[in-house]
Parts: sequence; C-alpha cells; structure tokens
Amino acid sequence: MFPSFISTDANNLTESTSIELVKKLSIEPILTTLIPHPIPTTYVRQGNNNTPILLLHGFDSSLLEFRRLLPLLATDNETWAVDLLGFGFTQRPTDVSFGIEAIKTHLYYFWKTHISKPVILVGASMGGATAIDFTLTYPEIVEKLVLIDSAGLTKQPIVGKFMFPPFDYLATEFLRQPKVRKNISQAAYYDKSFASLDAQICTALHLKCEGWNRALIAFTKSGGYGSFLKRLEEIKQQTLIIWGREDRILGTKDADKLNKAIANSHLVWIDRCGHVPHLEKPQIVSETIDSFVK
Repeated sequence: MFPSFISTDANNLTESTSIELVKKLSIEPILTTLIPHPIPTTYVRQGNNNTPILLLHGFDSSLLEFRRLLPLLATDNETWAVDLLGFGFTQRPTDVSFGIEAIKTHLYYFWKTHISKPVILVGASMGGATAIDFTLTYPEIVEKLVLIDSAGLTKQPIVGKFMFPPFDYLATEFLRQPKVRKNISQAAYYDKSFASLDAQICTALHLKCEGWNRALIAFTKSGGYGSFLKRLEEIKQQTLIIWGREDRILGTKDADKLNKAIANSHLVWIDRCGHVPHLEKPQIVSETIDSFVK
C-alpha cells in the first residue's frame, strides 16, 4: 500500500490527502557534486500544465506538509514537492554535510535531473529561506517566487555552537517525543483542532529514517539559515508573500519587512490562520497562488 521506505506508522493515517500523498512518494538517486555516489531523494510530481511549481517544506519536516495544498495546485499546474537534503525521507549519507550550501547544491541537481526548466518556487517557513537562497544563487531558474510565513530574516542562532555530545543527541531525542511534537504542532495552528492524530503522524513519520538525529544535529551546528535582509533587493522576480495573521511561530512583523525589501512583491494576509496556511487554509492559498501563476 505504502512505499517500503515509509514506517508502518503510516497505516494509522486517517485523512485521505495524507494517505494519497504517502502512496505517491517516489525515491530516486540524484547525482550531485557533493559526493561521488548518488543521493536517494524523495519527491512527488502531479499535474502537467503551466510553469512547474516546486514546493519546499520547513524545518524538521517533509513534503507531507503539502498534503492538502499539492493536489489543489496540481489540478491546473505541474506541481513538484521534494524532501530537502537532511530532512524528510531523502536519505542522509554519512559522508555529506548538511549545511545550507549542501542543501542548495542537492536541490539544484534535483531540479536539473527532473525538471530542468524555470520554476515557480514556493517555500514555507525554513523552506522560504531555502527558496530565497536558491533564487539569489540561481535567478535564471526561478521565474516567480512564493514565500509562505517565510524564515530568512533572523540572524543565525548561536545555540548550535554549544551542542556537544551527548547533549546534542539528547536534544534531538527530546524533540522526538510525541508530547513535544504535539505542542509544536498546536502552536503552528490558529485552529488547534488541526493538530489531529493524523497531523502528528505526518510530522513524525520521517523521524524513523536512518540518520535523522545525525543530520538534524549537523544542520543545527552549521548555524542554519541566517538573515538575507541585505540581499533581498537583488531579487527581481515577481514575489508573492502569504502570511497567517495569527502566526505564533515567526510572528507577523517579517511579512511587512519582506514586502518592503523585495521590490516586485505583493503581500497577502490569511485571516484566522497560524504559521502554516498551506495546511490550515489550503483552498485560499491554492487560489492565491493560482492567480499569481496566471
């Protein structure tokens, strides 16, 4: 029923969008310049029309966070979602780093292997920072940019410099605890009923992947994404900024900052919505992106 690399916990999923997206997951080797051998990379592709849309997920997440948005976009658009290096169900080789340069390189070779034409790049939360970084590095690849409650305006945290064994491992094991993940999930939504058992399973399936602790520790120690504020003026692409008015994870101030810093941008607020509009208000987000695409 489900791909062999997915934990049997997926059998407890109840929402049709979750079940159908897990069924559609593909994993294929992507050859990059990072290491001599390919990196098995997880992705989904649906739809055939218009400029391809490429969806990038947030921190310690997977492409499953687009389970409600992706099928809506795919009705009228060729739509892709990929698990970034070090995250989701993409394999975590022991001989590769998991910093932002490696993530960007891996994403480039995924694009080159499977898409190989300009895309509309959509990034949510940390995926927004990834999208900004990718756009600044490969402007010819990104036709338009969509940022959903995006990271990318905060300085790199110093906490990673103080993560030493065994405390680094213990920190990730704390993050693995169901109660902790449930609390994080609830904080992401305005309507707490969205933090359902199905949602908790979706956010935890990738924790069973080999090397999850190691990759998360390595990414955190690398410093992760810092602030791109001084470089946002370099973005010339039309940019759509979508933001939940009740975002309790990143707050709401960065929405206006991004809108002011990116010259060709437009900000759309989603009312009665938290940090994950693509999960809480997928229909509105889909219609907003569709209008932007056309």
